[in-house]
Amino acid sequence: MGAAVDTFDLNGLRLTSGEGRRLELEIRIEPFELGGDVYGVEPAPVPVRLDVSRTTGQGYALRLRFSASLAGPCMRCLEPAAAGYEVDAREISQPGAGEELDSPYVVKGLLDVGAWARDALALSLPRAILCREDCAGLCGVCGANLNGADADHHHDTAPDPRWSKLSEIKFES
Repeated sequence: MGAAVDTFDLNGLRLTSGEGRRLELEIRIEPFELGGDVYGVEPAPVPVRLDVSRTTGQGYALRLRFSASLAGPCMRCLEPAAAGYEVDAREISQPGAGEELDSPYVVKGLLDVGAWARDALALSLPRAILCREDCAGLCGVCGANLNGADADHHHDTAPDPRWSKLSEIKFES
């Protein structure tokens, strides 16, 4: 593979209607910022497989496949976390055939493969990136990592200060 690319000239393939090509490329995917934390994409650059088929007219049918992982802090306990994802995305670019067939990643035969890969990876991410599926997170009182804490880790709850005057009531026996 050659140098990492951000864009690819589809017209340079000189495909005729019904003809297709499979390309092996390397792309750069910028780190993600999620919840104020930065998650790097590995490997860097990411090897991708791009399938390009020419449709009738000036259009293309595109398929992008790759594997990548995100590495950064666990969203529950802040320990290092890394999770792998398989991406398989498809796009159709058929100029003049309506909005649903007009890919935002293809402009005048130039495919923004970097933006497409980043968006496709973002859509495959779970709600939270965790160090492990059953991460217990941090204690809300003392901040201890509950993954390594004793099973009986707890704190006595402080009485609600709004009820403090009730403790001054004296009952006669």
